[in-house]
Amino acid sequence: MNNCNQFSIFRIVPIYSLARWSLAAFAAAHFVAAAHAESKNAIEIALNERQIRAASIESTRVDLEDGSTEITLPGTIVTPPRQVRVIAAPAAGLVETMLVSPDEAVKAGQPIAHLRSTELVEAQRRFIEAIAAEALARDRLVRDEYLYREKVIAERNVQTTRAEAEYARATLDEREQMLGLLGMTDGAVAELRRTRRLLPTLTIVAPMDGIILQRQTTVGERVAQSSPLFTVAQLDPLCVQLQVPLARAAAVAQASRISIPTQGVTGVLVRVGRSADAGTQSTSAIAEVDNGAQALRPGQAVAAVVVLPRNGSPQWRVPAGSVVRHNQRSWVFVRTPSGFIARPVTVLGETAQTTSIQGDLQAQDQIATRGVLTLLSELAAADGS
Repeated sequence: MNNCNQFSIFRIVPIYSLARWSLAAFAAAHFVAAAHAESKNAIEIALNERQIRAASIESTRVDLEDGSTEITLPGTIVTPPRQVRVIAAPAAGLVETMLVSPDEAVKAGQPIAHLRSTELVEAQRRFIEAIAAEALARDRLVRDEYLYREKVIAERNVQTTRAEAEYARATLDEREQMLGLLGMTDGAVAELRRTRRLLPTLTIVAPMDGIILQRQTTVGERVAQSSPLFTVAQLDPLCVQLQVPLARAAAVAQASRISIPTQGVTGVLVRVGRSADAGTQSTSAIAEVDNGAQALRPGQAVAAVVVLPRNGSPQWRVPAGSVVRHNQRSWVFVRTPSGFIARPVTVLGETAQTTSIQGDLQAQDQIATRGVLTLLSELAAADGS
């Protein structure tokens, strides 16, 4: 019995030890993985006190901010593309009369110009010619169908006449549609069909209610077909195209409202661009004005205020020179017993003296405010850049 007991104990103890070793190994592996993930976001910079003094590095404590942050961005008032129409010449001709001027309000269907066109006259002549040909082909078909019923002509002759009549009808429809493309209304086409009187002048009308933004031609000028004559637009609603520095793009993308205090205008942020301007290192954001568009004009330069909401993370205020850019990210250098640790942050707003940021910081943390360039070079070296 004792031998059996000793044998059982001998078998159980190694199994228990193996389980304990496996748990320890798993915990160690988990710790290493967590430390590796942390190291991707924060980079340690080892400096002793003598090196810190030699580099004239100074630190100050971060300040916790309350409430939301406002940033001011330059912008330009633009008209949404869906509200702009370019009125082109439907036919080549001579601009005989201009009935409206830039910045003038127009209604849909309102005459805005008269164009004298020989192409229009030729299209009307061909339309009248097609009317006569279609009537003649229709009469021939009636006659041949009668003769076929009386057994005077063969069926093949009737089929030929029927095809000629259908071709004449299709040609007439084509000529009528051409007059519509040249700008003649259905009423004008019906009047031409009734009177056979050619009209040398075409009246160009506004396609929608709006404001004449631009007039691209003058009276007495000869224009080709499809040449632009006017640009008309509806100016409500309008949009604000904002210029956003890349460092602020992520924070602006979280916002929903903008305002233009000098004009009493508010709007909704629609989107933040994905492309960047190589010269200014900025992207564009579009906001649609939903209140006060009457006070704005397309092309007007404005200063828009964007309110950045709190997202639950603490928001800190630091001196403006303490935030640096490296590898497309913003960084601050937090004091540690072994030197500094570089932490990535999100810039929410900037003034001449301070910068509002969000990041993995604590209220007791101190960040470098002087000698930052030395730390930036150490960061580049430690990051392998």
